[in-house]
Amino acid sequence: MSKIIAADREKRRRFFKQRVPMYRKDPVLYAREVLRFEPDGWQQEALMDLADNPKVSIKSGQGVGKTGMEAVALLWFLTCFPYPRVVATAPTRQQLHDVLWAEIDKWMSRSPLLNETLKWTKTYVYMKGNEKRWFAVARTATKPENMQGFHEDNMLFIIDEASGVADPIMEAILGTLSGANNKLLMCGNPTKTSGAFYDSHTRDRKLYRCHTVSSMDSTRTNKENIDSLVRKYGWNSNVVRVRVRGEFPNQEDDVFIGLDLIESCGSKIYELPKERMHPQIIFGVDVARFGDDETVIYRNTRGKLKIAAKHRGQDLMATCGYIVQQYKKIIREFPEYEGRIYVNIDDTGLGGGVTDRLREIKREQGLSRMFIIPINAAEKIETDTYTGKEAAEHYNNLTTHMWATLKDLLENKDIEIEDDDETFAQLSSRKYRMASNGKLELERKEDMKKRGLDSPDRADAAALSVYLGKIKKYTGSAPSKKAADVLRKENYWNR
Repeated sequence: MSKIIAADREKRRRFFKQRVPMYRKDPVLYAREVLRFEPDGWQQEALMDLADNPKVSIKSGQGVGKTGMEAVALLWFLTCFPYPRVVATAPTRQQLHDVLWAEIDKWMSRSPLLNETLKWTKTYVYMKGNEKRWFAVARTATKPENMQGFHEDNMLFIIDEASGVADPIMEAILGTLSGANNKLLMCGNPTKTSGAFYDSHTRDRKLYRCHTVSSMDSTRTNKENIDSLVRKYGWNSNVVRVRVRGEFPNQEDDVFIGLDLIESCGSKIYELPKERMHPQIIFGVDVARFGDDETVIYRNTRGKLKIAAKHRGQDLMATCGYIVQQYKKIIREFPEYEGRIYVNIDDTGLGGGVTDRLREIKREQGLSRMFIIPINAAEKIETDTYTGKEAAEHYNNLTTHMWATLKDLLENKDIEIEDDDETFAQLSSRKYRMASNGKLELERKEDMKKRGLDSPDRADAAALSVYLGKIKKYTGSAPSKKAADVLRKENYWNR
C-alpha cells in the first residue's frame, strides 16, 4: 500500500513539474487542475491579468468571491515560481487570519499535491525544506515596517480590503516592488474617495489593470438581500453603490454621517486598539413603534459596537427578556469587568413599558449592576455637564445630539462597529437641516418614510449605545473620573 501511495505522489509531482510553464502563464488552468476551483468570469479575467501585469486592482460589492480569488492567486504564485515571497495583508487581524488565511487553508487542504509540498501555519505557508526562502506570510497592515524588508525577484503582495489600508503603509508596499517579477493585487469594497486604492481606479489607472465587480452579476451572492437594499435605499444610494455595485460613494452635502466615515470604523477594516477602549459597557435599545419596525438591542462593549439582538413586532415582554439575557451574557463574557452596565432605552411610546417592566425584573432578580436609563427624544438635552451645555448650543433636540455623539466617535476613530448592511445604510441615509434658531436638526422619521425609507431602528440603537448624556440624571453621578481618565482628554467620553 505504501509503495502505491509513494508512486501516486511521484506521479503528481512529475505531472505538476511538466505543467508549471503553462501554469505560470495561465493561473485559471492552475486553479482548475490543482485546486479544483472553478473561477467565475471576472475571477478568470483578474487572474489572467495578474499573470500578464505587475499591478491589478479590483473594487467590488460584497460576497462576489474576492477572498477565494486571492487564495488562488497566492497559492498559484507560491507554487509556480522559484523562491518566491508572498505577503498577504489586511487592515485587521480578524479579516486577515479568520477570513483570508482561513480561505487559503481551505483550498490548500483540498489539493493532495499542495498538502504534500506545502506547510500551513497560522501566519506562514512555506515549501517543505525551504521555509526560509520559499514562503507566504500574513502581516496585518498596521505599521509601514510590517511591509518592509521583503526583496526577491519573484514577489507578490496581496492586499485585502484595500480601502482600509493607510497611505504610509501603501507607500511602503509600493516602494518594495522593484524586482523583475514583482506583483501587486489589491481588492476591496470601494469605501472612500481618497488613498492609494481610490487612486488606482482614478488618477493612477494607467498603471493598473482595473476591475469593477457588481454583486448583482455574481452567482455567489444572495439576490434577495441585494434586492432588499436596492428597494429600501435606491440604486444610487451610497450603500448600494459601495456594497452592491462596487462603485465609490458620492459625497452628499445634506447627509449627517457619510458612509465613508462609517466604513472607516467598520470591523472589516478597523480594529479598536486596546489603549483606546472605553471604560463603559452600554446597551442601546430602540423599541419598535409600529408592527413593521424592528426592536433592536445594540451592545457597546468598551467601544466595540455590535447588534446583540433584534426582532420584529412589539412584544415588550420578549424585549425585556432579551435585555436580561444579554446583560447576563456580558457578565459571563467579560468576567474582568466589574463596573456598571448601562441600559439606554428609547422611552418614547411603547419603550416606556419596557422601562417599567425592566425595573421590576431588576428588583426581582437582584440585577445590581444594571442601570436603566430611559431616554425620551422629546426631552431637552441635559445641561449639567460640559458636553450637555455645549450640545444644547449646537443641536435642536436630543436625537440629533445622540447622533452627533456617534459621529464624533467615528471621526476620532474611538469606536469599532460591526459590519451590518442595514445599520450602515440607515446611518448614512439620514439627512439634516439648519433649524430657524440656527441649530442643527436631524431629519424626522416621518420625512424619511416619505422618501421610502424604513425607520432607522438599528442606527438609533447604535446611537443610544454610545450616549452618556442622561446617566447623571438617573444614577446621581456621571461616569467616574478614574474611568474617564483612561481615554484621551479631547475625547467625548472624558468631558
